Amino acid sequence: MRGEDANRAGSPNRRYSALVGLAFLVLVVIATLNTIRTQSGGLLGITSGDRGTPLPEFAVPNAVTGPLDNDANIAQDDCSTSQNPCPGDATRNPACEIGAKGAIRVCDLFNRPLVLSFWFTKGVPAPDCLPTQDALNRVAGRYRGRLNFLSIDVRDDPSTVRDIVAQRGWRIPVGYDRDGAVSDLYRVGGCPTLAFAYPGGILAFARAGVDNLSESEIAGDVGRLLRLSRKRAGEGR
Repeated sequence: MRGEDANRAGSPNRRYSALVGLAFLVLVVIATLNTIRTQSGGLLGITSGDRGTPLPEFAVPNAVTGPLDNDANIAQDDCSTSQNPCPGDATRNPACEIGAKGAIRVCDLFNRPLVLSFWFTKGVPAPDCLPTQDALNRVAGRYRGRLNFLSIDVRDDPSTVRDIVAQRGWRIPVGYDRDGAVSDLYRVGGCPTLAFAYPGGILAFARAGVDNLSESEIAGDVGRLLRLSRKRAGEGR
């Protein structure tokens, strides 16, 4: 009887411990998922159907020179409804038509092949996105004038973003996606996530994974983008 009584007494404690452990696991999962919210379904570059489609337009504060208390503009057109003509109270400024001072408009980078990279430092566990950005910055220095590069921070604290850019000496443009609107638009689910686009802002291919990319891997992708862009331009004549 004593053994049975002890088992009965211990059962609630074991159940309590199991519930606490389960609750902690749920909190970890929720915290991880909330690091980068993706509401559009799927991840950028996972399906071949993404290739050959136009990149969504956006404008973001420049992480170095812009005011970082503004959200990104992801408006694709000048009307928030489908009505034609647009009602006066539904007009808006499209992302690529806002004033460029203190902002980065992705459309301004469509004149050349474009490499677009997303990164962030918040999460449980904390992601290690920065080595890929370091490698990207080094590769960008080798292709200056031939391609455009843009790095986007997602939802970090403004002071953190500026400190990281300054401390690591990045020369590529860095934009700030304060509320995650651009990352959601591009279906970013983790880092590194890189999009490689033809001139005109047409997606050629993308990389999305959990491991950092080396300088040689990024350079290989850049070389592939250049070759595909030349082939595409030749076929269009």
